[in-house]
Amino acid sequence: MLERLETIRMARAMTAHAAERTKIIAGNVANADTPGFRARDLEPFARAYRGGADALRATRAGHVTSGAEGFSARITEDEGERAPNGNYVSLEEEMVKTAEAKRAHELSIAVYRSSLSMLRTAIGRKG
Repeated sequence: MLERLETIRMARAMTAHAAERTKIIAGNVANADTPGFRARDLEPFARAYRGGADALRATRAGHVTSGAEGFSARITEDEGERAPNGNYVSLEEEMVKTAEAKRAHELSIAVYRSSLSMLRTAIGRKG
């Protein structure tokens, strides 16, 4: 039943996007000293979610998809400044991205909780 509600689907997709972005950021940080490594990121959630104007579909193996219906995102390479060892990872930028991903995850949880609260109210339960 809950899977049919758009807000629940969106919250699930947003959670999946934040989790996948966190994994990619962790990979960037892990490769911060790897010569020639290019930092990666996910396209913004608004573009990746099916309601966005530029909605994406997983049409090839290079796309990242989640179990959440209506969500797929493409991994992009960041165009940053090149370090002396030839890699493109800025730890400061990765820290900012981590904070953004955390904020997106917290927002998805808030949307989910709010949706459940509205459902409880609609069926006459408190809590």
